[in-house]
Amino acid sequence: MARADITDLFRLDDLLSPEEKAARDTVAAFVDREVLPIIGGHFRDGTFPFHLVPQLAEMGVLGANLQGYGCAGMNTVSYGLILQELERGDSGLRSFASVQGSLCMYPIHAYGSDEQKERFLPGMAKGRVIGCFGLTEPDFGSNPGGMRTRARKDGDDYVLNGTKTWITNGAIADVAVVWAKTDDGGPESVRGFLVEKGMPGFTARDIPGKFSLRASITSELSLQDVRVPARNMLPGVVGLRGPLSCLNNARLGIAFAVTGAAIACFEGAREYSLSRASFNGKPVAGYQLTQEKLADMLQDIVKAQLVGLRVARLKDEGKVTPVMVSLAKRNNVKSALDIARVARSIYGANGITDAYPPVRHMLNLESVFTYEGTHEVHTLVLGKAITGLDAFD
Repeated sequence: MARADITDLFRLDDLLSPEEKAARDTVAAFVDREVLPIIGGHFRDGTFPFHLVPQLAEMGVLGANLQGYGCAGMNTVSYGLILQELERGDSGLRSFASVQGSLCMYPIHAYGSDEQKERFLPGMAKGRVIGCFGLTEPDFGSNPGGMRTRARKDGDDYVLNGTKTWITNGAIADVAVVWAKTDDGGPESVRGFLVEKGMPGFTARDIPGKFSLRASITSELSLQDVRVPARNMLPGVVGLRGPLSCLNNARLGIAFAVTGAAIACFEGAREYSLSRASFNGKPVAGYQLTQEKLADMLQDIVKAQLVGLRVARLKDEGKVTPVMVSLAKRNNVKSALDIARVARSIYGANGITDAYPPVRHMLNLESVFTYEGTHEVHTLVLGKAITGLDAFD
């Protein structure tokens, strides 16, 4: 599918450095060449294209914005741009990279011991060690403070019991960053543990029946008297600040990335509407209602691009706040989902097949609308910032 110059209406390319453009263009070419020809089949079959992981690692995608340990050390804008291109391919592939880098490598990099960093990060950057992030539980999603997973100290080990669900990469992970409560079970007792594949009592199973993120591994983790050495506990953080900082780090990348899905839907619908003839042989694109849909989509893409770029620049300048990230995630994901739905309508009946991108992106974005903080939770975060009143209680 040809890229449309109109998609960069506000010339955001002029605001990017040569290094940022190069990172984006490298991944864009990879997506065009390796991902788009096969991703529809993987979505249909419910399989993850694991064979692409070494190429992601070779391009420096895994842990791209981390320094040292074989990581690429890119800035946040470059990281957002490469995630945007992966999302243009499919949310499942982007989710793999987001979880590996922002939710698994990041907490080890930020809160791990030197020994933990040396033991895990180089292999994770090369794609030889896969990670997952265990926070959400069957009864606690938006309220992680209610988690029931417990870690009991026993000699030089901790014994973990609990269940985590909706875990991306879970069944293929070599290491899981599992958050559990110790001691009295209060919010400040939350600690992170590096639970390794093969530890007795630690199992993962795929969650069946997904209509979204089908080209992604989504699992439930079970921990039954799993004995984890104390050296596998992250020493640098105590309380919910640890997992919440990971989520904030990840959702900033997601806020930038989802514009890729919106662009894929817009450009596909634009091309289809120009080639599809309707009454008297006139292209569908020549009708007012279609042009209104295309104009609305482009308007929302431009706004999302500006929001994503600005919040990423603020992160690189050390000025970003969680409220900024909440607004970016809330606005950009909703816009991308709305664009996917409108784009699907331009295809008519063809739009419900996986031969064209909108319905696949639409179904994937239903998950993105929910994870890394639901749309409603980010609404309340903004509401509190606006009014000073906490509607969570």
